[in-house]
Amino acid sequence: MSLFQQNPPTPESNVSLSEMASMLERAITALPDRYRAVVVLRDLEEMSTGETAEALSLTESNVKVRLHRAHELLRDELMAMAKSASPLAFGFGASRCDRMVEAVLNRLIEKR
Repeated sequence: MSLFQQNPPTPESNVSLSEMASMLERAITALPDRYRAVVVLRDLEEMSTGETAEALSLTESNVKVRLHRAHELLRDELMAMAKSASPLAFGFGASRCDRMVEAVLNRLIEKR
């Protein structure tokens, strides 16, 4: 057995990866065209800086600057998405919690 063997994906990890991919896709789609084109060619199509510059009729320096700015915009957008989703992800279900505590306490009392 390999030290670095990965466990098979769980349904939860599959959903999590799917949601992250969806968030990233929405963030890339929201980029201005000039930045989205560079991200798609460099990060998704894995073209070199030179190939991207040629395809977009830009200098290599301009491709690097646009990619850096696009990554900043993506980071900001993803952070905003995560912050807006976090109250839902970690919500406190007070009434459910109260029922659970009551059930546990009742069981403990019964076992006495």
